[in-house]
Amino acid sequence: MDNQVKDSELSLKLFVVLTRALQAVEKQSVKDIKSHGVNLTEFSVLELLFHKGEQPIQKIGEKVLLASSSITYVVDKLEEKSFIRRRACPSDRRVTYAGLTEKGQQFMEDIFPKHQEAMRMIMGGLSIDEKQTMIELLKKLGYHAQAL
Repeated sequence: MDNQVKDSELSLKLFVVLTRALQAVEKQSVKDIKSHGVNLTEFSVLELLFHKGEQPIQKIGEKVLLASSSITYVVDKLEEKSFIRRRACPSDRRVTYAGLTEKGQQFMEDIFPKHQEAMRMIMGGLSIDEKQTMIELLKKLGYHAQAL
């Protein structure tokens, strides 16, 4: 078998293995997040605000990979749960900020360490060194694919 054929076969196999691994990891991650009473999208927004502080709503969608129409719905739901609050930008009426309320901050302080531990368990099939290697290789793969 020549190298080009072998490379093509390995590329296809890598895609299948990578996809299945991502699905398995994502399934366990979503299961953990749902156990805290929020969905993946809500958690993503809460996590962003928890770690980065108040953000313009328009930028939240970009950072958590959501369409602008969806982000408004998610922000509305989180506001109904009293986890976040909106604040108009005093210098630009087109901009509205979202930030955690005290309840939202407390919620994330309570659940984030549990989620972090769940992620450690989910990724427990790899050693620390293997995780570092995977991070480097997946970044390399991702940057290459983006550049095509």
